[in-house]
Parts: sequence; structure tokens; C-alpha cells
Amino acid sequence: MNVNDLFKASFGQFGSVYLTGDGAILDLDGTTANRFVISITLLEDTTFQKLQTLDGLTSSVTSSTSEDDVGAAFGALTNESTNTDMDTIGAAHTFPKGITIYGKWDHVELNSGSCICYLAPVGY
Repeated sequence: MNVNDLFKASFGQFGSVYLTGDGAILDLDGTTANRFVISITLLEDTTFQKLQTLDGLTSSVTSSTSEDDVGAAFGALTNESTNTDMDTIGAAHTFPKGITIYGKWDHVELNSGSCICYLAPVGY
């Protein structure tokens, strides 16, 4: 990926998807998918039913609230988590409106709220 593509991804020029309400899904987990979710901007307080990392890669989301806990708790934090040091993201984790989270996800399903999912090409 060149610098021009980096700027395009930063400004959402590869596309975006608006999700709202319980059960809203963006599923890019198929073998023919050519995009993934690179960031999610929350338009209201939002909870996720499922937030799945791209191909099982380590996520950029952790529930750590203390700087000292980050080393112990950081990792693949999704509904697929099998590490006992991790929490799964579910309806109990409320993300406040107005923030943007960054990572690589291929499946986003809302439990409540609304968001804009920004896309980037696979291989980015």
C-alpha cells in the first residue's frame, strides 16, 4: 500500500457503512470480501453483539482501565476470545458516542446504538 492509499483510508474514501439498531450487521467474513472495517465512529452510545477481528488477528480493543493492566489484558478481544485473561465484547461493554475505535474487523453486529464503519481494502 502506498502513501496515497493510506490517506484514502484515513478519510474514508474506500467507503463506509451506517449501522443502526439491534441486529444491524456488516459481515465481510466471506472468502470473496475485498474490504474490512478499519475504524468505527460511534454516533450514539453503542453496544456490540459481535465484533470479530479480521482473520483472528489481534484486536486493538481492550477493556483495561489502568495503564498497569494493559500488558496483562491487551489482546484479541472479541466474541472469539479464548484467552482467560481477556473479556469478550458484548452488550455489557458500552462505547460512548463521539469516539472512534481503530482496528481490523470483518464482522460487526450491533446490540444497540448506531455507528459508521469505515472500510479499507484487504491487504492494507
